[in-house]
Amino acid sequence: MSDQKVVRRALLSVTDKTGLVEFAKTLAGFGVELVSTGGTSKALRDAGLTVLDVAELTGFPEMLDGRVKTLHPVVHGGILHRRGDPAHVRAVEEHGIGAIDMVVVNLYAFEKTASREGVKFEEIIENIDIGGPSMLRSAAKNFEDVAVVTSVQDYASLTEELKANEGKLSYKTRWQLARKAFATTAAYDAAIATTLEAMPDTPGESAKTTELPATLRVIAPRKASLRYGENPHQSAALYVDGSGLGIADAEQLQGKELSYNNLVDLDACWALVSEFDACAVAIIKHTNPCGVGQGTTVEEAYLRALAADPVSAFGGVIGINRTVDGAAAAEIAKLFVEAVVAPEFTPEALAALGTKKNLRVLRIQPARPSRMIKQISGGYLVQDEDSAMVQPDQLTVATTRKPTEEELKALLFSWRVCKHVKSNAIVYARLDGGFGQTVGVGAGQMSRVDAARFGAMKAALPLQGTVAASDAFFPFPDGLELIAESGATAVIQPGGSVRDPEVIAAADRLGLAMVLTGMRHFRHG
Repeated sequence: MSDQKVVRRALLSVTDKTGLVEFAKTLAGFGVELVSTGGTSKALRDAGLTVLDVAELTGFPEMLDGRVKTLHPVVHGGILHRRGDPAHVRAVEEHGIGAIDMVVVNLYAFEKTASREGVKFEEIIENIDIGGPSMLRSAAKNFEDVAVVTSVQDYASLTEELKANEGKLSYKTRWQLARKAFATTAAYDAAIATTLEAMPDTPGESAKTTELPATLRVIAPRKASLRYGENPHQSAALYVDGSGLGIADAEQLQGKELSYNNLVDLDACWALVSEFDACAVAIIKHTNPCGVGQGTTVEEAYLRALAADPVSAFGGVIGINRTVDGAAAAEIAKLFVEAVVAPEFTPEALAALGTKKNLRVLRIQPARPSRMIKQISGGYLVQDEDSAMVQPDQLTVATTRKPTEEELKALLFSWRVCKHVKSNAIVYARLDGGFGQTVGVGAGQMSRVDAARFGAMKAALPLQGTVAASDAFFPFPDGLELIAESGATAVIQPGGSVRDPEVIAAADRLGLAMVLTGMRHFRHG
């Protein structure tokens, strides 16, 4: 078996024609015969290249609206026969089958079509590629003799290697390409299976479903190997879902390499600030918010978030739901933080943040997952993302005293923050200049009383006149009593405890206004 293999004939059939002509010209420059189909053939001919149609190669026309083009022994025999096997060589010679040494194929954009709003069943089915995956698998199986190219990103490196080796490709390259091809067909088949599994049974209906899949299929390419995981003795890597959105695909504009813990915290703070329509800033430490603030400007919102807990903010990460300007960046640069994520940064902001060379700055294309996956021993748990938001008209006032307009606004702010705090969770908040600001956060405690106490202990701002949010109901009045003693005047909580009447009576006795949401926001990690 020779390590280097010359390419004499290449079959090209691609949906994505980016870089196609340039790559084909490189092949033609080494005397490679180009074989092609349909739109790919036309694009190559329009560029002045000589192309042999697959129909000419096989002696059989394309048929059934293009469903049958490359599914032919002349194509697959040319790809699959082993060049070093005398019996294989005799067989293809006997039937006049010539070797195909390279297959350049990318597949119909199935996922893009299937995800379109209102797409019909028939269109989804017609966008299932049959010939493409078959050629990829054939070429990948026979990688010792055939190079299989599935990605336009590989054209440049292949061009360099062909030029450096007089039109030949190495065993290592062919093997790497084969592995990528099998990964491509596996992901493609998984996407088809998952999509069709979720389709309605009645023909002609739109492809819509809210059901969780009967089979969980997760195929994600590795984007980066990380220095380590949560701790230095743990290996870790980052994998992406292919959407190009969210924290996993955020563009790092400056700073040190991102760590596992950075990515987890950045995802937590981005999820939190995404809750708000108003300008909001969240400072996160170990996935819990130590400060959240709103304002008319990013600078104003940041200063409110920082004032809530300036001690814990040291070494945290910051999420911002607006473009960061120079004034806000100058304030942020005064504090040691690990990372900042936002949709955009002005040049002045980047200059200010650039003075902290190790500070990681990320620009994000906004996105949140619709499903959450968690691994447990022996399997996986899957749930819809907790995207529910309570509106004012959905609240039930449980106490004699109704909340004031200012209290109600603060309660809704604290409720959205509380949703992103590890349970058991209590969040104290207030309005400052009409904008929401956390005052104390009690996160991840084993009892709700401890969460209330801890949140009060963490308060760097006055607690008097604040409101409090509880992520789940109060099982006893004691937690509520501690909140009142701390200075809060109104409380928002789900309700639903068998002791709700006792808790409500305690609120009335303490002069609190209490509203019930009817939904809880447990966050167990």
